[in-house]
Amino acid sequence: MFVTDIRKEFYDVVVNQRVALFVSPDIDALCACKVLQALFHCDQVQYTLVPVAGWQDLGTAFMEHKEQYQYFVLINCGANVDLLETLQPEEDSVFFICDTHRPVDVVNVYNDTQIKLLIKQDDDLGVPSYDDIFRDDEEDEEGDGDDSGNESDGSAEPSGKRRRYDEARFYMHIHMKYVTDIATLQRHVSRHNHRNEDEENSLSIDCMRITFEYDLRLVLYQHWSLYESICNSCYTSCSFKLWSINGQKKLQEFLADMGLPLKQVRQKFNSMDMSIKENLREVIEESANKFSMKDIRVQTFAVNFGFKNRFLASDVVHAAAALLENVEKDEMPTDNFIKALDCLSRSNLERLHLGIDLAKKKLKAIQQTVASCICTNLILSQGPFLYCHLLEGTPDVKLFSKPLALTLLCKYLLKAFICSTRNKLCFIRSFFGRAFEKAAESTSSRTLHDHFDTSGKSLQHSIMGCDHTHISTRQPVEGRADQSFCNVCLL
Repeated sequence: MFVTDIRKEFYDVVVNQRVALFVSPDIDALCACKVLQALFHCDQVQYTLVPVAGWQDLGTAFMEHKEQYQYFVLINCGANVDLLETLQPEEDSVFFICDTHRPVDVVNVYNDTQIKLLIKQDDDLGVPSYDDIFRDDEEDEEGDGDDSGNESDGSAEPSGKRRRYDEARFYMHIHMKYVTDIATLQRHVSRHNHRNEDEENSLSIDCMRITFEYDLRLVLYQHWSLYESICNSCYTSCSFKLWSINGQKKLQEFLADMGLPLKQVRQKFNSMDMSIKENLREVIEESANKFSMKDIRVQTFAVNFGFKNRFLASDVVHAAAALLENVEKDEMPTDNFIKALDCLSRSNLERLHLGIDLAKKKLKAIQQTVASCICTNLILSQGPFLYCHLLEGTPDVKLFSKPLALTLLCKYLLKAFICSTRNKLCFIRSFFGRAFEKAAESTSSRTLHDHFDTSGKSLQHSIMGCDHTHISTRQPVEGRADQSFCNVCLL
């Protein structure tokens, strides 16, 4: 069931109990976990934090803790399956689920005793009514008999036109929801920063200050050189088509139009002349408009610690993700999880900077892989869908065995492919996880469906070289070989 009063129905229930936190290893879950930890520390709530990377980890963690705990909080996992059927808990176990994965399983929605969903009911969840789910078969038969299967000639639209209209409405809804959410956060930030305007209660410059502002869609540019950021940002790289000679020429024309010396552009942002940095955003935005990059400016939040330390929200996201999926050292996933969680604390700025350095390496690897795939035509069409197979031995292939890095690569590849072809319209769909499972069943293929996100699958290595006709009606896959199994991400 949905929780309508989070404080009364959730926090007041667990505040005097021992709680088990099962947290998915992704950025949304890390941030939510950090917030909940702060609240638990303030109220001295006893809890155990357990990172769970997939359904197998979740089942193992529950088996290990079910005797000691009655209350379980699942962060970014558990909503899109019948959780009670999966875990088989005792009747007194209670699960609080805060999860962004969709769709939400209807059994979780209509369980009033053990499942508590910390999800906004005004989200576009598309949950059918109770009567529609559990109505009698006789009613279904009667309904089927009345339906002739034909639409009225006067009101029917072509299926393709209606589908495009529905998709456009869907993306408009996403955009409006984003605008609404960011406006809500902006009001919260303004309210908390208002006290700084009072001279008697003004904060020290060393205190943390969060601001809402417009900034550039250039990844990590304040911690990199402007040139490197432009080359490794998906938006600018795809807009210029930097994998081509003409794209490189366009980049040089863009830099010349801005009138910035190459020496300044290629050195670290912090070392650039102050006279250049003062109006850099306006200069870049003006030149970007001339090169059809009208969305170079985005709404974001920034945090400042004194004069030296400044981070955009996207900077922290990239840093935390890089620490979470660090492949440079053979460390346990739990260790990487703790390091990524620690980088969200102001007291661990060194770890945050380390994460930014790792993120730069990852972004370079993604950009080089995308350029290689586009130039060598590795993105193949299978009917109306696309797939790309990264062979064993591909540079940086170990990095793409991780779900967040693989997903980022897939989105970058898709954007680059659209920009390099005449087909400028490509929709990302959400039902192909289940469709891929059906394809695996029909071909008797060994697959592993252990990801909380249904778009992530693992296939037996030998399958990647087989005939793809069985998935010709499925979503494009981006794969990579990893010992006997390879990970794929369905976009």
